[in-house]
Amino acid sequence: MLPWKHAVRALSVLLLTAAATLAPTAAASARTEAATTSRGWNDFSCKPSAEHPRPVVLVHGTLGNSVDNWLVLAPYLVNRGYCVFSLDYGQLPNVPFFHGLGPIEASAGQLATYVDRVLAATGAPEADLVGHSQGGMMPRWYLKFLGGAAKVNTLVGIAPDNHGTTLLGLTKLLPYFPGAEDLIKANTPGLADQIAGSPFLTKLNAGGDTVPGVRYHVIATQYDEVVTPYRSQFLSGPNVTNVLIQDKCALDLSEHVAIGTVDRVTFHEVANALDPAHASPTICLSVIG
Repeated sequence: MLPWKHAVRALSVLLLTAAATLAPTAAASARTEAATTSRGWNDFSCKPSAEHPRPVVLVHGTLGNSVDNWLVLAPYLVNRGYCVFSLDYGQLPNVPFFHGLGPIEASAGQLATYVDRVLAATGAPEADLVGHSQGGMMPRWYLKFLGGAAKVNTLVGIAPDNHGTTLLGLTKLLPYFPGAEDLIKANTPGLADQIAGSPFLTKLNAGGDTVPGVRYHVIATQYDEVVTPYRSQFLSGPNVTNVLIQDKCALDLSEHVAIGTVDRVTFHEVANALDPAHASPTICLSVIG
């Protein structure tokens, strides 16, 4: 990773988070459903409350997985009374841990199956989706083409590549995931699908960015080095809220990875998007909220 990237991440952590919440323990890093269930996350016996009637499904980004991407946000939402679930998608054969690399249409099908499982377990008629990077964009295929609009109330995208990025931008993710570059030697259709102008994105965005009946909330950072220009993340259409996190907290220096994995200012904005009736202003002090 380039030195300036180290500096940006270090400053972001110093200014906006408590160090104790950012360093995962060995137990917290265990990639097992048992570990997450013990924290009230991926607990399929969870029943939504009247205050938070919809389960929240977290959708990781490219090269992420259902645990590592959500070590801070999942407990944050659980502690606020939500039933929280996360899935793995886009797996390639013989590539462990680093997911989101398979064809995105197929990944959207995996999401559809998982949402059905969550709704069946919780008894809720609808879910909310929160996704980071590819995970904020891929669900739009599910909503548009796989019947997801009838089952989803809100999609929150954190640094989503809604209109694509360059392959160079996608390769900038690799330094954050030691060993990933050596593993990813075969074709990676999930990367190709995210390149601006790809057939996948052309079809996804044809006829408009949104579908009726779903609320969309996009949260971007001006320091995003992967999805550029950052305003390409924003959506157009009814029921859309586009937020630049620096408009909420000018001190927030989070880049593409940090905004979705450790930034509690962003997570406060996520909570507002999930429950707008009880929203409170997102400011720099939201880090301690």
